[in-house]
Amino acid sequence: MITRKPIFPNVIELNVQAGHLIGCNLYLIYDRDEWLLIDIGYEEHVDEIVDLIRDLDFPLSKCKTLLATHADVDHCQGLAKAKQMLKTTVTAHTKAADLLESGDRLQTFAEIHAQGISEPMPKVSVEHRVKDGDRIHVGGLEIVVWSTPGHADSQLAFQFGNLLFSGDNIYRDEGVGAIDAHHGSDIPSFIKSLERIRDSSIEWLLPSHGPYFRKDPAMIDRVLKRLDGYLHLSDFGTCAIDWPLMKQWEQEIAEGRYPGN
Repeated sequence: MITRKPIFPNVIELNVQAGHLIGCNLYLIYDRDEWLLIDIGYEEHVDEIVDLIRDLDFPLSKCKTLLATHADVDHCQGLAKAKQMLKTTVTAHTKAADLLESGDRLQTFAEIHAQGISEPMPKVSVEHRVKDGDRIHVGGLEIVVWSTPGHADSQLAFQFGNLLFSGDNIYRDEGVGAIDAHHGSDIPSFIKSLERIRDSSIEWLLPSHGPYFRKDPAMIDRVLKRLDGYLHLSDFGTCAIDWPLMKQWEQEIAEGRYPGN
């Protein structure tokens, strides 16, 4: 057995625990012997993750479920293997469950031909499909499901007291989860999700990548202003709601005010 290093009461982050980067952030929430894991990462790391959990003296048979923040390959490729090893269940948003059960490789970013990315995406059954407001219990603890679409239409966050396991919503450097129409991204939804996080009583954000950090409403406001700008620019193509420059250009042509005239 190795000494547990919780980052908050009843919460262990396995990259921190291991002392090196395994992959996406992996949050183990526990009460007594019962525990669950938020995300699993790539299949190649599952053996190391399970060995680490065993070394922390958590009974593998007491895994309540494997929670998926969303269905991206870097979060979920290892679900099928981990589920088999732990003999447990998978919990996800309905839209993520459809992708996971079909082994979708496009919307999960497992296949991006233009960038030479081609990863397997093993199919996995999802026993529990959850929605906003649902409660998940582990031991005597309660976790509240938040639906926070934007990065993906299936993006979930999980509230545990004053903590929010915030998925790919926002990171400490003011970045957000990738915005891509083929991925199910939606900027207006992203804005609403971040406004909800900003206006909530949550004190700490525990993202799926990078360090956890104290919520800063002023920082979130800066991000919201940037995303609002994206709604009216060509930067993210069909994720924008309009492109005012084109209306201005049309007016300039109609009035004969185009450059060089």
